[in-house]
Amino acid sequence: MDTRIQFRVDEETKRLAQKMAESQGRTLSDACRELTEQLADQQRKLSCHDVWLTEQINLAFGNLDSGKTSFVDHNSAKNRMVEHKTKIRNRHHQ
Repeated sequence: MDTRIQFRVDEETKRLAQKMAESQGRTLSDACRELTEQLADQQRKLSCHDVWLTEQINLAFGNLDSGKTSFVDHNSAKNRMVEHKTKIRNRHHQ
């Protein structure tokens, strides 16, 4: 079921917005509907990402609880990244 959204703006804002919408071959109502749909789509994407992130966090904690996780100290991680970056750079410069 469709729902109706109402809001108030001053006359000048409405007039200018209508003029811009009409110059684009659409109504102000069409433009507002499109914006609302874009906002809803952005929220859907955020919600999907939140679900994915929660799954990844739960997986990580599951691995921690089962002993499948190993921790690396900061210096070791830093050294591994330097080695990794060096290998990548060497591949690109050959």
